[in-house]
Amino acid sequence: MEYQEKLKKNLKFFRKQMGLTQEQLAIQLHGHKSLVSNYENGHSVPDIFTLIFLADLFDISLDELVGRRAFA
Repeated sequence: MEYQEKLKKNLKFFRKQMGLTQEQLAIQLHGHKSLVSNYENGHSVPDIFTLIFLADLFDISLDELVGRRAFA
């Protein structure tokens, strides 16, 4: 599985694990609900600064976020 595929699945997994809707996460990213939807559907990829923010928010490493290591 390629990294973009893993990333979009992990974004959805960790967002739901935190109990956040797409809209709630988008607000934290200063964007619209469609921003998170586009990430989770693979229509776009977050830039490195957004990836760092998301990893910190989810309290995981960047490697875990992009699927370079298995997460618990």
